[in-house]
Amino acid sequence: MEKMNDIDKPVSGFEKQMPHGWVWDDTRTFLAVARHGTLSGAAAELNLGIATLSRRIERLEHALKLPLFVRQQSGYRLTEEGAGLIEKAEALEAAAAAFSSGVSSATQLSGRVRLATAENLATALILPALPQFYAQYPGITLELVTDITTVNLHRRDADLALRMVKPERGNVTLRRLGMLGFGLYASPGYAEQRDSHHDGGDFDTDAFITWGDTQAHLPAAQWVERMLRGREPALTTTSLATQLAATKAGLGIAVLPHFLAREAGLICVAEDIGVDQPIYLVIQTDLTQSGRIRAVADFLTELVANNRERLSGR
Repeated sequence: MEKMNDIDKPVSGFEKQMPHGWVWDDTRTFLAVARHGTLSGAAAELNLGIATLSRRIERLEHALKLPLFVRQQSGYRLTEEGAGLIEKAEALEAAAAAFSSGVSSATQLSGRVRLATAENLATALILPALPQFYAQYPGITLELVTDITTVNLHRRDADLALRMVKPERGNVTLRRLGMLGFGLYASPGYAEQRDSHHDGGDFDTDAFITWGDTQAHLPAAQWVERMLRGREPALTTTSLATQLAATKAGLGIAVLPHFLAREAGLICVAEDIGVDQPIYLVIQTDLTQSGRIRAVADFLTELVANNRERLSGR
């Protein structure tokens, strides 16, 4: 913060404020002409025309109300006033170089970022967009952790997470980005064979594909459990990808994210079953000011926003 405060102070020392009509590019021109002693030499350095350089020098002299050069046939020679401003102009030049260096370094972030997320978000949402992210931040290495049942940001298993479960404890910062919509889906063949009484919401004779015991806490698993009413499911799995494949194979119906099921060509049996889940961006609080963490967080925030309707299924 001390360096930022220093920038607020007058660098030139000409006056308490910059002179009216002063333009930074004119100071660059002044230095170039002073160093080369000719307009042609300065023009070559700055890649500008001689007439443009001449006008800039005149504009700077008018703004400062000082003669900076003596125009001679052999070139431009600094006046006493002009020579007295060289050091101050070079201070401005150094400040500008430091500023542009800071901007450049902001786009040259590097390091490893560990992101925990659900497998369906990783494969269908994040991975297809990663080439664009890496093009902007080639120095950042992203480590995707999709086994989120074992990931705990409080234990620092990951730096940030895109998840559907709101953390109840830990030193974390979270933001709700959107909704992940779910529906009940079947293959075209299975949907065609269903009896007409299923249209009323009676699933007593349907075969269900659902989660195993370790994922029984999930809203989708709990909904299927209520529909089964003590019956055994046709198949239990430990991954959403397996459920999607089993549903496509016609083994039964399953609660699936709208965006995955629709893009797989499945038929929606029930669109709104009350198990939609919010999507949270969760970051370890002490990492929120890290440049590379913020870059990933901004990337995820924009990605979810751009796919809001697709993810919600609405």
